[in-house]
Amino acid sequence: MRGIAPVPTYVVMQPTTLCNLDCSYCYLPFRQVDRRMPVEVAQAVAASVNPWSRTGRFSVVWHGGEPLAAGRDHFAALLAPFAADVEHHVQTNATLIDDAWCEFFARRQIRVSVSVDGPRSRNGDRVTRGDKPAYDRIVRGIDALRRHGIPFSALCVVARPEPGLATELYEYFLGLGCDVLGINVEELEGVNKRDNRHPEGDVTAFWAELVGAWRRDPRIHLREIEWSLRYAAAALDGTADEVLPRRLDPIPTVAQDGSVVLLSPELAGFDDPRYGDFSSGNVLTTPLGEILDRATETPWIREFLDGVEACRVQCPYFGFCGGAHAANRYFEHGRFDVTETDHCRNSKIRLLEGVLDHARDHEPTAV
Repeated sequence: MRGIAPVPTYVVMQPTTLCNLDCSYCYLPFRQVDRRMPVEVAQAVAASVNPWSRTGRFSVVWHGGEPLAAGRDHFAALLAPFAADVEHHVQTNATLIDDAWCEFFARRQIRVSVSVDGPRSRNGDRVTRGDKPAYDRIVRGIDALRRHGIPFSALCVVARPEPGLATELYEYFLGLGCDVLGINVEELEGVNKRDNRHPEGDVTAFWAELVGAWRRDPRIHLREIEWSLRYAAAALDGTADEVLPRRLDPIPTVAQDGSVVLLSPELAGFDDPRYGDFSSGNVLTTPLGEILDRATETPWIREFLDGVEACRVQCPYFGFCGGAHAANRYFEHGRFDVTETDHCRNSKIRLLEGVLDHARDHEPTAV
Protein backbone atom coordinates (compact mmCIF):
# COMPACT_ATOMS: atom_id res chain seq x y z
CA MET A 1 0.00 0.00 0.00
CA ARG A 2 1.74 3.13 -1.27
CA GLY A 3 0.42 6.57 -2.13
CA ILE A 4 -3.17 7.78 -2.38
CA ALA A 5 -5.84 6.37 -4.69
CA PRO A 6 -7.19 8.85 -7.26
CA VAL A 7 -10.80 7.71 -6.71
CA PRO A 8 -12.27 7.13 -3.23
CA THR A 9 -14.73 4.40 -2.26
CA TYR A 10 -16.82 6.85 -0.27
CA VAL A 11 -17.19 10.53 0.58
CA VAL A 12 -18.06 11.94 4.02
CA MET A 13 -20.48 14.90 3.93
CA GLN A 14 -21.32 17.30 6.77
CA PRO A 15 -24.90 18.54 6.27
CA THR A 16 -24.67 20.66 9.43
CA THR A 17 -22.13 21.42 12.12
CA LEU A 18 -24.86 21.39 14.78
CA CYS A 19 -25.39 18.55 17.23
CA ASN A 20 -28.25 18.47 19.72
CA LEU A 21 -26.12 16.46 22.17
CA ASP A 22 -22.94 17.44 24.00
CA CYS A 23 -21.06 14.16 24.45
CA SER A 24 -17.98 14.40 26.67
CA TYR A 25 -15.69 12.63 24.22
CA CYS A 26 -16.82 14.41 21.04
CA TYR A 27 -13.99 15.80 18.88
CA LEU A 28 -16.08 18.27 16.83
CA PRO A 29 -15.22 21.97 17.35
CA PHE A 30 -18.41 23.71 16.12
CA ARG A 31 -21.17 21.40 17.28
CA GLN A 32 -23.00 24.22 19.08
CA VAL A 33 -23.39 26.24 15.86
CA ASP A 34 -25.94 25.55 13.12
CA ARG A 35 -24.01 25.97 9.88
CA ARG A 36 -25.88 24.10 7.17
CA MET A 37 -24.42 22.86 3.91
CA PRO A 38 -25.70 24.82 0.91
CA VAL A 39 -27.27 22.70 -1.82
CA GLU A 40 -24.61 24.05 -4.19
CA VAL A 41 -21.98 22.07 -2.25
CA ALA A 42 -23.92 18.83 -2.69
CA GLN A 43 -24.34 19.58 -6.39
CA ALA A 44 -20.60 20.11 -6.78
CA VAL A 45 -19.77 16.85 -5.01
CA ALA A 46 -22.39 14.92 -7.01
CA ALA A 47 -20.80 16.12 -10.26
CA SER A 48 -17.75 13.99 -9.39
CA VAL A 49 -19.45 11.20 -7.43
CA ASN A 50 -22.12 10.29 -10.01
CA PRO A 51 -19.60 9.18 -12.69
CA TRP A 52 -17.65 7.20 -10.06
CA SER A 53 -20.81 5.39 -8.97
CA ARG A 54 -21.33 4.08 -12.51
CA THR A 55 -18.09 2.09 -12.36
CA GLY A 56 -18.66 0.35 -8.99
CA ARG A 57 -20.22 0.58 -5.56
CA PHE A 58 -19.97 4.09 -4.10
CA SER A 59 -21.21 5.56 -0.83
CA VAL A 60 -21.88 8.98 0.63
CA VAL A 61 -21.73 9.03 4.43
CA TRP A 62 -23.67 11.86 6.07
CA HIS A 63 -21.92 12.70 9.31
CA GLY A 64 -22.29 15.83 11.45
CA GLY A 65 -22.69 17.28 13.89
CA GLU A 66 -25.98 15.44 14.00
CA PRO A 67 -27.05 15.05 10.35
CA LEU A 68 -30.76 14.91 11.19
CA ALA A 69 -30.48 18.36 12.80
CA ALA A 70 -30.34 19.71 9.24
CA GLY A 71 -34.05 18.88 8.92
CA ARG A 72 -35.78 16.52 6.47
CA ASP A 73 -36.52 19.11 3.80
CA HIS A 74 -32.95 20.37 3.67
CA PHE A 75 -31.56 16.83 3.84
CA ALA A 76 -33.78 15.85 0.91
CA ALA A 77 -32.48 18.82 -1.08
CA LEU A 78 -28.88 17.72 -0.39
CA LEU A 79 -29.63 14.17 -1.55
CA ALA A 80 -31.36 15.24 -4.76
CA PRO A 81 -28.24 15.86 -6.95
CA PHE A 82 -26.89 12.32 -6.46
CA ALA A 83 -27.52 9.51 -8.94
CA ALA A 84 -29.86 6.68 -7.97
CA ASP A 85 -27.03 4.14 -7.71
CA VAL A 86 -25.13 6.13 -5.04
CA GLU A 87 -25.55 4.52 -1.61
CA HIS A 88 -26.35 6.87 1.26
CA HIS A 89 -25.45 6.21 4.90
CA VAL A 90 -26.24 8.36 7.91
CA GLN A 91 -24.42 8.28 11.26
CA THR A 92 -26.87 9.53 13.87
CA ASN A 93 -27.34 9.72 17.63
CA ALA A 94 -30.97 8.56 16.98
CA THR A 95 -32.53 11.12 19.33
CA LEU A 96 -34.39 12.86 16.48
CA ILE A 97 -35.62 9.69 14.76
CA ASP A 98 -39.39 9.40 14.60
CA ASP A 99 -41.92 7.81 12.25
CA ALA A 100 -41.46 10.56 9.67
CA TRP A 101 -37.69 10.09 9.60
CA CYS A 102 -38.12 6.30 9.30
CA GLU A 103 -40.39 6.79 6.29
CA PHE A 104 -37.75 9.13 4.85
CA PHE A 105 -34.98 6.51 5.33
CA ALA A 106 -37.10 3.74 3.81
CA ARG A 107 -38.23 5.79 0.81
CA ARG A 108 -34.67 6.81 -0.05
CA GLN A 109 -33.04 3.50 1.01
CA ILE A 110 -30.69 5.27 3.40
CA ARG A 111 -28.59 2.97 5.58
CA VAL A 112 -28.64 3.98 9.22
CA SER A 113 -25.90 3.68 11.85
CA VAL A 114 -26.70 4.64 15.45
CA SER A 115 -24.20 5.87 18.04
CA VAL A 116 -24.93 4.27 21.42
CA ASP A 117 -22.43 3.05 24.00
CA GLY A 118 -24.25 0.05 25.46
CA PRO A 119 -26.77 -0.15 28.30
CA ARG A 120 -27.91 2.92 30.20
CA SER A 121 -25.06 2.80 32.72
CA ARG A 122 -22.48 2.92 29.90
CA ASN A 123 -23.91 6.08 28.30
CA GLY A 124 -22.90 8.62 30.94
CA ASP A 125 -20.87 10.62 28.40
CA ARG A 126 -23.83 10.98 26.04
CA VAL A 127 -25.80 13.95 27.37
CA THR A 128 -28.01 16.75 26.08
CA ARG A 129 -26.98 20.40 25.97
CA GLY A 130 -28.68 20.72 29.36
CA ASP A 131 -26.38 17.98 30.71
CA LYS A 132 -29.27 15.50 30.96
CA PRO A 133 -28.88 11.81 30.05
CA ALA A 134 -29.73 11.17 26.40
CA TYR A 135 -30.19 7.40 26.67
CA ASP A 136 -34.01 7.31 26.74
CA ARG A 137 -34.20 9.52 23.66
CA ILE A 138 -31.67 7.31 21.85
CA VAL A 139 -33.69 4.19 22.63
CA ARG A 140 -36.92 5.83 21.45
CA GLY A 141 -35.27 6.49 18.11
CA ILE A 142 -34.02 2.91 17.86
CA ASP A 143 -37.50 1.63 18.74
CA ALA A 144 -38.85 3.64 15.81
CA LEU A 145 -36.34 2.01 13.46
CA ARG A 146 -37.35 -1.44 14.67
CA ARG A 147 -41.05 -0.62 14.44
CA HIS A 148 -40.59 0.28 10.77
CA GLY A 149 -38.38 -2.74 10.06
CA ILE A 150 -35.37 -0.62 9.15
CA PRO A 151 -32.07 -2.48 9.68
CA PHE A 152 -29.38 -0.49 11.43
CA SER A 153 -25.76 -0.67 12.51
CA ALA A 154 -24.45 0.46 15.88
CA LEU A 155 -21.28 2.33 16.80
CA CYS A 156 -20.11 2.04 20.40
CA VAL A 157 -17.41 4.19 22.03
CA VAL A 158 -15.55 2.45 24.85
CA ALA A 159 -13.87 4.83 27.27
CA ARG A 160 -12.12 2.20 29.41
CA PRO A 161 -11.59 -1.20 27.75
CA GLU A 162 -11.18 -3.76 30.51
CA PRO A 163 -11.99 -7.40 31.30
CA GLY A 164 -15.66 -8.11 31.92
CA LEU A 165 -16.99 -5.29 29.74
CA ALA A 166 -16.92 -6.94 26.32
CA THR A 167 -19.44 -9.67 27.12
CA GLU A 168 -21.83 -7.14 28.66
CA LEU A 169 -21.63 -4.93 25.59
CA TYR A 170 -22.02 -7.74 23.07
CA GLU A 171 -25.05 -9.19 24.82
CA TYR A 172 -26.62 -5.74 24.96
CA PHE A 173 -26.22 -5.19 21.22
CA LEU A 174 -27.58 -8.65 20.47
CA GLY A 175 -30.73 -7.58 22.29
CA LEU A 176 -30.77 -4.17 20.64
CA GLY A 177 -31.28 -5.75 17.23
CA CYS A 178 -28.48 -4.14 15.19
CA ASP A 179 -26.99 -6.16 12.37
CA VAL A 180 -23.48 -4.65 12.44
CA LEU A 181 -21.48 -3.44 15.45
CA GLY A 182 -18.37 -1.27 15.44
CA ILE A 183 -16.30 -0.69 18.58
CA ASN A 184 -14.26 2.51 18.89
CA VAL A 185 -11.93 2.83 21.85
CA GLU A 186 -12.12 6.50 22.81
CA GLU A 187 -9.48 8.60 21.07
CA LEU A 188 -7.63 11.75 22.08
CA GLU A 189 -8.42 14.02 19.14
CA GLY A 190 -10.02 17.31 18.22
CA VAL A 191 -11.43 19.12 21.22
CA ASN A 192 -11.45 15.91 23.27
CA LYS A 193 -8.29 16.05 25.39
CA ARG A 194 -9.03 13.09 27.67
CA ASP A 195 -6.14 10.66 27.97
CA ASN A 196 -6.62 7.38 26.10
CA ARG A 197 -3.78 5.36 27.58
CA HIS A 198 -4.82 2.09 29.19
CA PRO A 199 -3.02 -0.91 30.72
CA GLU A 200 -1.85 -3.16 27.90
CA GLY A 201 -3.21 -6.31 29.50
CA ASP A 202 -6.66 -4.83 30.05
CA VAL A 203 -7.07 -3.77 26.44
CA THR A 204 -5.85 -7.09 25.05
CA ALA A 205 -8.16 -8.97 27.42
CA PHE A 206 -11.10 -6.80 26.34
CA TRP A 207 -10.63 -7.71 22.69
CA ALA A 208 -10.03 -11.41 23.47
CA GLU A 209 -13.24 -11.49 25.52
CA LEU A 210 -15.16 -9.81 22.70
CA VAL A 211 -14.04 -12.53 20.28
CA GLY A 212 -15.31 -15.17 22.69
CA ALA A 213 -18.68 -13.45 23.12
CA TRP A 214 -19.08 -13.14 19.35
CA ARG A 215 -18.12 -16.75 18.66
CA ARG A 216 -20.73 -18.01 21.11
CA ASP A 217 -23.50 -16.23 19.19
CA PRO A 218 -22.27 -14.64 15.94
CA ARG A 219 -25.56 -13.09 14.85
CA ILE A 220 -24.01 -9.61 14.58
CA HIS A 221 -21.32 -8.65 12.11
CA LEU A 222 -18.59 -7.43 14.44
CA ARG A 223 -16.48 -5.01 12.42
CA GLU A 224 -13.13 -5.12 14.20
CA ILE A 225 -13.18 -8.84 14.97
CA GLU A 226 -14.14 -9.99 11.49
CA TRP A 227 -11.48 -7.75 9.93
CA SER A 228 -8.86 -9.21 12.31
CA LEU A 229 -9.87 -12.77 11.50
CA ARG A 230 -9.69 -12.08 7.76
CA TYR A 231 -6.18 -10.75 8.20
CA ALA A 232 -5.11 -13.70 10.39
CA ALA A 233 -6.48 -16.17 7.83
CA ALA A 234 -4.67 -14.37 5.02
CA ALA A 235 -1.42 -14.40 7.02
CA LEU A 236 -1.73 -18.17 7.48
CA ASP A 237 -2.45 -18.59 3.76
CA GLY A 238 0.51 -16.42 2.80
CA THR A 239 -1.78 -13.84 1.17
CA ALA A 240 -1.62 -11.08 3.81
CA ASP A 241 -0.22 -8.63 1.25
CA GLU A 242 -3.54 -8.83 -0.60
CA VAL A 243 -5.70 -7.75 2.37
CA LEU A 244 -4.96 -4.02 2.30
CA PRO A 245 -5.70 -1.96 -0.83
CA ARG A 246 -2.78 -1.05 -3.07
CA ARG A 247 -3.17 2.65 -2.21
CA LEU A 248 -4.71 4.62 0.64
CA ASP A 249 -8.35 5.59 0.26
CA PRO A 250 -8.36 9.42 0.31
CA ILE A 251 -11.63 9.49 2.34
CA PRO A 252 -12.57 13.03 1.26
CA THR A 253 -14.55 14.81 3.95
CA VAL A 254 -16.60 17.69 2.60
CA ALA A 255 -17.41 20.21 5.33
CA GLN A 256 -20.60 22.23 5.29
CA ASP A 257 -18.85 25.10 3.47
CA GLY A 258 -17.46 22.86 0.72
CA SER A 259 -13.87 22.65 2.00
CA VAL A 260 -12.29 19.22 1.59
CA VAL A 261 -10.06 17.46 4.11
CA LEU A 262 -8.49 14.19 3.01
CA LEU A 263 -7.57 11.01 4.91
CA SER A 264 -9.00 11.94 8.32
CA PRO A 265 -12.50 13.40 8.82
CA GLU A 266 -11.47 14.37 12.36
CA LEU A 267 -9.14 17.10 11.03
CA ALA A 268 -11.98 19.07 9.45
CA GLY A 269 -12.55 22.40 11.19
CA PHE A 270 -9.07 22.60 12.74
CA ASP A 271 -5.97 24.52 11.73
CA ASP A 272 -2.33 24.67 12.74
CA PRO A 273 0.41 27.33 12.46
CA ARG A 274 2.51 25.05 10.25
CA TYR A 275 -0.16 23.36 8.14
CA GLY A 276 -2.97 25.90 7.90
CA ASP A 277 -6.53 24.60 7.97
CA PHE A 278 -5.74 21.06 6.65
CA SER A 279 -7.98 21.66 3.63
CA SER A 280 -6.86 20.56 0.18
CA GLY A 281 -9.39 22.74 -1.65
CA ASN A 282 -13.06 23.60 -1.91
CA VAL A 283 -15.58 21.91 -4.21
CA LEU A 284 -17.27 25.25 -4.93
CA THR A 285 -14.16 26.38 -6.79
CA THR A 286 -12.36 23.12 -7.74
CA PRO A 287 -13.88 19.78 -8.82
CA LEU A 288 -13.44 17.04 -6.24
CA GLY A 289 -11.56 14.83 -8.69
CA GLU A 290 -9.05 17.60 -9.32
CA ILE A 291 -8.58 18.09 -5.56
CA LEU A 292 -7.79 14.39 -5.24
CA ASP A 293 -5.36 14.49 -8.17
CA ARG A 294 -3.38 17.19 -6.34
CA ALA A 295 -3.58 15.56 -2.90
CA THR A 296 0.17 15.30 -2.37
CA GLU A 297 0.60 19.03 -2.95
CA THR A 298 -0.85 19.55 0.54
CA PRO A 299 2.18 19.80 2.89
CA TRP A 300 0.75 17.87 5.83
CA ILE A 301 -0.23 14.99 3.53
CA ARG A 302 3.35 14.68 2.30
CA GLU A 303 4.49 14.58 5.93
CA PHE A 304 1.87 11.94 6.70
CA LEU A 305 3.04 9.74 3.82
CA ASP A 306 6.57 9.95 5.24
CA GLY A 307 5.14 8.68 8.52
CA VAL A 308 3.40 5.79 6.77
CA GLU A 309 6.70 4.77 5.20
CA ALA A 310 8.35 4.91 8.65
CA CYS A 311 5.61 2.60 9.96
CA ARG A 312 6.24 0.21 7.07
CA VAL A 313 9.91 -0.06 8.03
CA GLN A 314 9.53 -0.17 11.82
CA CYS A 315 6.24 -1.81 12.73
CA PRO A 316 5.53 -5.57 12.54
CA TYR A 317 1.79 -4.77 12.52
CA PHE A 318 1.94 -2.62 9.38
CA GLY A 319 0.35 -5.28 7.18
CA PHE A 320 -2.66 -5.31 9.50
CA CYS A 321 -3.25 -1.59 9.91
CA GLY A 322 -1.44 0.11 7.02
CA GLY A 323 -0.07 2.93 9.18
CA ALA A 324 -1.49 5.05 12.00
CA HIS A 325 -4.41 7.35 11.19
CA ALA A 326 -3.43 10.90 10.33
CA ALA A 327 -5.64 12.60 12.95
CA ASN A 328 -4.36 10.39 15.74
CA ARG A 329 -0.76 11.21 14.85
CA TYR A 330 -1.50 14.91 14.86
CA PHE A 331 -3.64 15.20 17.97
CA GLU A 332 -1.39 12.91 20.01
CA HIS A 333 1.99 14.19 18.78
CA GLY A 334 1.43 17.43 16.89
CA ARG A 335 3.00 15.96 13.74
CA PHE A 336 2.16 13.51 10.96
CA ASP A 337 5.53 11.81 10.42
CA VAL A 338 5.55 10.04 13.80
CA THR A 339 4.70 6.36 13.99
CA GLU A 340 3.05 4.57 16.92
CA THR A 341 0.12 6.23 18.70
CA ASP A 342 -2.08 5.28 21.63
CA HIS A 343 -4.83 4.69 19.08
CA CYS A 344 -2.54 2.16 17.36
CA ARG A 345 -1.95 0.39 20.63
CA ASN A 346 -5.60 0.29 21.69
CA SER A 347 -7.37 -0.42 18.42
CA LYS A 348 -4.82 -2.14 16.19
CA ILE A 349 -2.00 -3.83 18.11
CA ARG A 350 -3.99 -4.94 21.18
CA LEU A 351 -6.94 -5.86 18.96
CA LEU A 352 -4.87 -8.30 16.90
CA GLU A 353 -3.12 -9.62 19.99
CA GLY A 354 -6.48 -10.17 21.69
CA VAL A 355 -7.79 -12.13 18.72
CA LEU A 356 -4.64 -14.27 18.71
CA ASP A 357 -4.77 -14.75 22.49
CA HIS A 358 -8.32 -16.05 22.17
CA ALA A 359 -7.25 -18.41 19.37
CA ARG A 360 -4.35 -19.74 21.46
CA ASP A 361 -6.55 -20.26 24.51
CA HIS A 362 -9.14 -22.17 22.51
CA GLU A 363 -7.05 -24.22 20.11
CA PRO A 364 -8.02 -27.93 19.97
CA THR A 365 -6.14 -30.26 22.31
CA ALA A 366 -4.12 -32.89 20.51
CA VAL A 367 -5.42 -36.46 20.99
